[in-house]
Amino acid sequence: MQAGHIMRYNPETGETTLFRSPSGMSNGMEFDAQGRLVVAEGADFGGRRITRTDMETGKSEIIAGLYNGKPFNSPNDLSIDEQGRIYFTDPRYAGHEPVEQPIFGVYRIDPDGSIHLVVTDAGKPNGVAVSPDQQTLYVISHDNGAMGSFPDEVPLTNGRMALLAYDLSPEGTATFRKILIDYAPQDGPDGMVVDAEGNLFVAVRDEARPGVRVYTPEGEELAYVKTPDKPTNVAFGRGKTSKTLYITAENCLYSIQTMKEGYHLPQK
Repeated sequence: MQAGHIMRYNPETGETTLFRSPSGMSNGMEFDAQGRLVVAEGADFGGRRITRTDMETGKSEIIAGLYNGKPFNSPNDLSIDEQGRIYFTDPRYAGHEPVEQPIFGVYRIDPDGSIHLVVTDAGKPNGVAVSPDQQTLYVISHDNGAMGSFPDEVPLTNGRMALLAYDLSPEGTATFRKILIDYAPQDGPDGMVVDAEGNLFVAVRDEARPGVRVYTPEGEELAYVKTPDKPTNVAFGRGKTSKTLYITAENCLYSIQTMKEGYHLPQK
């Protein structure tokens, strides 16, 4: 049983070093407008919480650990809007811990620390992203049938596999708008990121066509980047690497130069 690790990759030197271990079985990560690292920690002996780390001091704080007095199921991925509100998904794919939240939902953490359940109809939510114009919340529904630590002989049946779009209000509430892409019955997407123009770069785990698919905000496919193995998430670099797309896969980190600038929060 691994403890979970966060690795740090330096694009200038090509060196990869260990940033944090154990990591609380961390999964999705994003830097906020102050340059702090916000992390979704999952289950399977993980923290089942959202933490935030000051990169200058190294100190971390727990900003979401319970909802209605009970632990989250397994925070998976997150996105931050320009008001500093954090949206995170809470499915369950692995872990021995009890499933204590009755809904696999999307939550919002406000700057005052309050936590709100904002999406309840996404199936098993995984990747999440706020559009650059702050008017859309994209949610990936990836239901592979897994709920926890099951014996190998238990068959898994895919449920909903889709990329969903929600109208995002100025107050941070989300209302379902449409299914942008329906991947069923194939294996669907995992993580995603948006560029400065609002296009979506989606890591799709379909065995027949694994890789990153690029869509317009309306769901029209613009491009496809084939990867040697199934991708899990994507992110744009910053500064000199703002057009570099980094792709995590099951055993590797890949990068590819694009013609698009990645979208990042304005720094404060």
